[in-house]
Amino acid sequence: MSHVEAGADAARAAGTPGQPGQPGRPATAIPEHPPGGVLSAPYRALTLGSVSVILLIAFEAMAVGTAMPAAAAQLDGLGLYAFAFAAFFTTSLLGMVLSGQWCDRGGPVAPVVTGIAIFCAGLLLAGGAQTMLMLILGRAGQGFGSGLIIVALYVVVRRAYPDHLRPSALAAFASAWVIPSMVGPVISGTVTERFGWRWVFLGITVLVVLPLLAMLPPMRRAASGPTPGEPPGRFDGRGLRLAGAIAIGAALLQFGGQELRWWSLVPAVIGAALLAPSAVRLLPTGTFRSARGMPSAILLRGLVSASFLSAESFVPLLLVTQRGLSYTQAGLAIAAGGLTWALGSFTQSRPAAEPHRLLLMRVGTVLVPVGVATTPLVLLEAVPVWLPVITLALACYGMGLIISSVGVLVLRFSEPAQVGGNISSLQVCDALANVVTLTVVGSAFAALGGSTAALAEGEGAADAQIAPGAFLVVYVVTTVLALVAIPVAGRLIPRDAAGDGTGSAPGAAPTRTDAADADSDGTTVVRDATGRSTPPGPAPRPGP
Repeated sequence: MSHVEAGADAARAAGTPGQPGQPGRPATAIPEHPPGGVLSAPYRALTLGSVSVILLIAFEAMAVGTAMPAAAAQLDGLGLYAFAFAAFFTTSLLGMVLSGQWCDRGGPVAPVVTGIAIFCAGLLLAGGAQTMLMLILGRAGQGFGSGLIIVALYVVVRRAYPDHLRPSALAAFASAWVIPSMVGPVISGTVTERFGWRWVFLGITVLVVLPLLAMLPPMRRAASGPTPGEPPGRFDGRGLRLAGAIAIGAALLQFGGQELRWWSLVPAVIGAALLAPSAVRLLPTGTFRSARGMPSAILLRGLVSASFLSAESFVPLLLVTQRGLSYTQAGLAIAAGGLTWALGSFTQSRPAAEPHRLLLMRVGTVLVPVGVATTPLVLLEAVPVWLPVITLALACYGMGLIISSVGVLVLRFSEPAQVGGNISSLQVCDALANVVTLTVVGSAFAALGGSTAALAEGEGAADAQIAPGAFLVVYVVTTVLALVAIPVAGRLIPRDAAGDGTGSAPGAAPTRTDAADADSDGTTVVRDATGRSTPPGPAPRPGP
């Protein structure tokens, strides 16, 4: 029996406070929320606006890779090609940390609006760039703005939606990446060929304004201002300095890992020296040793994200160079996975799945390594070339079960005044794990005879001679990472959370099976072992 199920059983056995006819327990007020789901009238504008913003950010992230070679060639900036991506990552880390502190201090509305404004300014600067340096500065603005937005929208979910709708809201966020992952590169390539690479940036700018106008009024009503009942905090200068060190260190590590030359060790070593100690200090205590509760939830998402995304990124090159497929055919393997990812997110969002959330996450941590480990079997000529369609679809379903569920748990483990900081840590760990893993497997890939230079040559990449062992090492590393996530998934709830009722995640809200605490609107609610509030029920009648 999972801790979630144990907590639910304990709550049922004891009776649900706040409902009449439960002797021996004081009645507890539970807020009455409007009926319906995330697309019901009270939440429709906020949900559609938030999902649309994430959809456009996701499209830009997926599309820019297709347009960047043409942009770098026209601006005579192929030597600075990597910095266009490193700038986005570096500033997004800073934006994530700043947004977390800003949300805890004054609410998520200002970070969302500011983030969209900076994101649009970055798009305009990149789209109108006359030099590669201007393009890199535009990418930096896009990264900083997206970092502000993503963290703030998670806080909006915590502040504006009742607990039973948060899984659905986060599932909608995850699904917003599906369409861009399937059609983003195709649309970007078409736009680049017919209208020019600049419109890949400029075309999104106008579209971002519309969802902002739709979601701003309900966001102001439901999530503006500091956390109710909490005094506004101060910005943590130390945290921002650590975030800056992590961002610079990650960029140097990524830059140093691009080429196998002796001098590349210098930026790589400096980057690692900046990144490692800063990450230990910035992320919640116990994250890297998988302490129970919040730290393990954050570590789990970093592990599975790094494993799957690093493995997936090499699939097109593998199918093109080893099995002779075109890029369009190879891309279908990834496109199919987007659908099962959305299905996994939908599965975890159903009310009937709530008591089994931890079990679903553990299932996901088994599906991911199975999918990753079996993908390189396509290197064998006797194996059907369509095998990665099945293996990636399997892994994507597991990712759908895990990613949104981790977000749900982090929101539940967080006290209202700490939501921004904890979501910031979640996103930072995710991004860090991805860039470190990609740097490691990319360097190993190149060392064993692999080369990504053929990617810039279009269909000519099919003639590139890449040793199968170069691909094999990528999937060995990513499989090991995915396997490490399995025991971490067993440490998401404190050991005594479903036992004596005293356990709680470090820095988290109480998780007692009979505990009552305040929800985001300041109203007292009852929570089970994972911090899940009991289903909304009638408020107790006032006494005579």
